Amino acid sequence: MSDPAAETPSGQGASQEKTGEVFFYHMTRSPLEATLPTLLQKSLEAGWKICVRGTDEKRIDWLDERLWTTSDDGFLPHGRDGGPHDDDQPVLLTTKTAISNQADALISVDGAAVAAVEMTRLTRVSILFDGNDPDAVAHARTQWKDVVAAGCTAKYWSQESGRWEMKASA
Repeated sequence: MSDPAAETPSGQGASQEKTGEVFFYHMTRSPLEATLPTLLQKSLEAGWKICVRGTDEKRIDWLDERLWTTSDDGFLPHGRDGGPHDDDQPVLLTTKTAISNQADALISVDGAAVAAVEMTRLTRVSILFDGNDPDAVAHARTQWKDVVAAGCTAKYWSQESGRWEMKASA
């Protein structure tokens, strides 16, 4: 897998500037539980705090369990929202629209909403969607239009060749 989390407009590695870029990851070969840990690790290596926003508490519970056992170190440091140390979490899992860990990056899963202000305020916004689910693909297309309408750059990443490649930008 190439390094999509570190890609910038100039191709020179991760940027610490707020860029208004939204990356769309069309998952067709790797499921969420394989793609998300890779993006989280790259984001942590860039020095970012990350909010992972989903739409269903049970699905967030499921992701929480997977993240404890996915990295070579045995886990990715993270927490669930609603705890006493939300601000300190390097990765915070939530279904809420408010970001409570002062995140630099937002990763939307399962069609979770992303506000226009988040697109421009955060260093990176990523939208992961299941390419094998026609409803998820249709929702991602709507989100793409919202990103462009907000004046932000939308970048489409595909893994149809077997590795992540940027296929489009608007």
